[in-house]
Amino acid sequence: MRKNYGKILESEDVLVNEPMKNHTSFKIGGPADYFINIKSLDILMKVKELAKKSNIPFHIIGNGSNLLVLDKGVRGIVGKLKFDKIEIVKDENKVIASADVSSSKLARVCAQNGLSGLEFLSGIPGTIGGAIKMNAGAYGLEIKDVIVKTKYLDESGNIKELLKENQKFEYRRSFFSDNDLIILEAEFLLKSDTVQNIENKISEMMEKRREKQPLEYPSAGSIFKRKNNIITAKLIDECGLKGFEIGGAKISEKHAGFVINNGNATAKDVLELVEHVKKEVYQRFKENIELEVIILGEM
Repeated sequence: MRKNYGKILESEDVLVNEPMKNHTSFKIGGPADYFINIKSLDILMKVKELAKKSNIPFHIIGNGSNLLVLDKGVRGIVGKLKFDKIEIVKDENKVIASADVSSSKLARVCAQNGLSGLEFLSGIPGTIGGAIKMNAGAYGLEIKDVIVKTKYLDESGNIKELLKENQKFEYRRSFFSDNDLIILEAEFLLKSDTVQNIENKISEMMEKRREKQPLEYPSAGSIFKRKNNIITAKLIDECGLKGFEIGGAKISEKHAGFVINNGNATAKDVLELVEHVKKEVYQRFKENIELEVIILGEM
């Protein structure tokens, strides 16, 4: 144990020197000093206050589906919310979900209740909090199209709400992208439809994902951002990089926008592969492409 972070962390919900590869879809990442499953707002606020007073780094993650944790791991505390709240207000076509609820689970629950609008989230492996932070989208729809308001915890530990129009949604960005605010929950306005129609839409979208994406391998999804309506995966494909690999990291042969963990990949492998791809794309097309994934930890 590197430091005594207090009795608040002496709990079965706290894991010491926990490998972060167990908490990312990439299956990559060194140990977090402390990994804590946060099951209530009260515990969240206490841990946040402890971290602030003791000058301990504190990070909140979701499902780790858009995250590359570096090989030496993460110092301080990594927290994962476990509130698991979904509230359906059917007569108003609304749903309220906590930030930790998985996007696919929320889509399914809404479908079961005849509420349409979140089908595009059904194949996105992250949480609602991550989807809001990154303005997740697919098939021409984004979070900004259905969200009403978001509740969050600010830097001082105050609970606040932000309406949709103030969340500064852009392509894969929002008001929450570049700060330490912790998203707690969000409200969405949907439309009424039959359960069968909604489930049919979800099935069609999932089939398209299975056809086009390497879902059988660990990855962090599409690793590069689109830029100025340029499909980055197309540029990578035209550079002949499908199947190119460094160590255990490989450009998917099914979708050039995906870097997959082809077997015990390290973060170093991924970053070296990413740099090679960026260099090749720039040399051929004079385009600087940017990472979409979030990097956390120490190399």
